[in-house]
Amino acid sequence: MQLFFDEVNKVAFGEEANRLFHGRGGLYPGAEHLCLDWFPPVLLLTSFKPLEADELALSVDTIKQRWQALRGEEELNLVFQYRSGGQTLTELVAGSVPEKHKVKENGAEFYIHLLRGQNHGLFLDMKNGRQWVREHSRDKKVLNLFSYTCGFSVAALQGGADSVVNIDMSKGALSIGKQNHLLNDFPAGARFLGHDIFKSWGKLTKLGPYEMIIADPPSNQKGSFVATKDYSRLLKRAPELLTSDGEILLCLNAPELSIEYLKLQVEEFSPTLVFVEQLENPAIFADIDRNKALKVLRYKLA
Repeated sequence: MQLFFDEVNKVAFGEEANRLFHGRGGLYPGAEHLCLDWFPPVLLLTSFKPLEADELALSVDTIKQRWQALRGEEELNLVFQYRSGGQTLTELVAGSVPEKHKVKENGAEFYIHLLRGQNHGLFLDMKNGRQWVREHSRDKKVLNLFSYTCGFSVAALQGGADSVVNIDMSKGALSIGKQNHLLNDFPAGARFLGHDIFKSWGKLTKLGPYEMIIADPPSNQKGSFVATKDYSRLLKRAPELLTSDGEILLCLNAPELSIEYLKLQVEEFSPTLVFVEQLENPAIFADIDRNKALKVLRYKLA
């Protein structure tokens, strides 16, 4: 874990939410199980394997020393989370977490929750995807599939989108999404549909067509979406919702499924789509194998 300690001693604490250490990328041997995120004013240390008591204590001590070096006597807020499969253990190690925890990213604000669940309300590795949407959504009708807490929707409206349709099976996530829109002064312009996407094509068709579609499904969520089974179902139908000059972002965050896998799925099930580019992930999420990292592919109609 020495490489983790070395990198912690280089981190800075800015004004926006971001990842500070990404062991999951495999570039730091011995620390592949560790990630450190900054959700101002709280640090989140995540381990994907059990830490011995002395390992955790040394990790916390190293973070505290870096904090004190940069922030002096300002209180450190630190959460530790251990994940293994479906098991999640979360504890507040130091300080506190705001009751209504808001973070900033590229001029937007989002509500997050660090003390419950594995998904905290904002996926930091998708920062560049949200920025791309922000830069390309002006005057467009946008469809945000698997919208979760609607980060893409906020970005689209920031960029001047005409309207956004958000759809997700989780009404709880959509409720936070609505709050995110109000937080960013967007009381109108977005719809929120708490439905199963595969049972809602009629509704989505009536509200379309769309100049931009974003599809960022979970990779393996039983009862919702399993990439190896359901991406083909999505690809068979999604292009028909696009305008003639429409574009679609296809996202996949499954380390076991390659970039080529997704491209071949598109070729087979959406032959009318033409590959344009792969969006780069934020530099901090660099991976020893690009196929294991988040994949965001941009397509347009032929």
